[in-house]
Amino acid sequence: MPNAAIRDPDPAAIAEAATRLAGGELVAFPTETVYGLGANAEDAAAVRRLYAAKGRPAAHPVIVHVADAASIGRWARDVPDGARRLAEAFWPGPLTLILPRAQGVDDVVTGGQDSVGLRVPSHPVARALLAAFRDRGGHGIAAPSANRFGHVSATTAQHVADDFGDAVAMILDGGAAPVGIESTIVAFRDGMPMLLRPGGIASAAIEAALGERLHARDDHAPRASGTLASHYAPRTRARLVAAHALAAEIAQHAERDEAVAVLARTAPCPAEFDGRWIAAPADAEGYARTLYAALRELDAAHADAILIEAVPDAPPWQAVRDRLARATR
Repeated sequence: MPNAAIRDPDPAAIAEAATRLAGGELVAFPTETVYGLGANAEDAAAVRRLYAAKGRPAAHPVIVHVADAASIGRWARDVPDGARRLAEAFWPGPLTLILPRAQGVDDVVTGGQDSVGLRVPSHPVARALLAAFRDRGGHGIAAPSANRFGHVSATTAQHVADDFGDAVAMILDGGAAPVGIESTIVAFRDGMPMLLRPGGIASAAIEAALGERLHARDDHAPRASGTLASHYAPRTRARLVAAHALAAEIAQHAERDEAVAVLARTAPCPAEFDGRWIAAPADAEGYARTLYAALRELDAAHADAILIEAVPDAPPWQAVRDRLARATR
C-alpha cells in the first residue's frame, strides 16, 4: 500500500514541499544520485531534526544542495580556480565540492568544521524544488541520503518510506534514481584538489577538467558524507566473494544449514540453490544504478548472510568498489 506521504512531483506538490521546507519540516526528494532527506540549511533546528531522524552523528557534516553555481558565495568564503572549473564542467550534476565555509554557516551543517559541502543536482524534481524554495526565501537545502545513518541508501520513494514512515512530512516521487550511487566529493585545501569519495563522476573526468591530478584523502582531510569505514551497509552480514569461489562458499553455508542471499554479476546460479539470487548488470554504470535496490531486496530476504560477487579492479568500477567495501566491513 503506498505511503500517504509519497506524492507525484506535480507543481502543487513541489510548491507544498518548498513551503514545508521553509516552515522547518523535512522533505525527501529525488536527485540523480540517490534520494535526499531535506531540511532548510539555514534553519539550525530543522537540520537538527534531520540528524535526529537519520540517527546521524552531529560531527558528520551534511551536503547543502543549491539552485546554481551563483549561490556558492553565500556558503563558501573562498572558491579556488579549480573548484570553479569543476563547477562549470559538472554542475548541475553528481559532484560535491568541499570549500571553506562562509561566515554565518551554522556548525550543525558543517559538523563543526571550517568547510562546507555544496552541490547543484541535475534531477528535474530537485531543480524544481530548489527553485520553488528560493522563491520562498530559501538559499539551500541540507540533504544527506534519505536512509537511516550507515545503512543502504534510498534510490526510490518507497525506500524512503520504508526507512522513515511518518518522520518525513513529504516524499516527492521522481522514480528510480538514474545514477544510483552518491556524488563524487572533491575537497580543496590550500587550493589543492583532494578526492574524498568516488562517485557519479569518474576521477579521470575530474582530473581532465582540472588539468591536474587529484590527491588522495589523508589524515588531515575534512570529514565528509559517506567516508566512514562502515557505511551503505545492509543489516544482514554481507561479504565479498570472488566469482570462482562463490559456488563453494554457498555450499559451505548449506552444510551449516544457513540461508544465503546472493548478488552475482558473472557467476551462474547453481541448479540446487533455493535462496534469493540477483543477477546484477555486467557493466559498471548499470551495476551502480541498481546496487542499492538489490542490497535492500537481499536484506529483506532475512538470510543468514549476503554474498556479493566481487567486481573488477578497474577504473570504471572505482565508486562501486568503494561502496561494496564499506557495505561489507
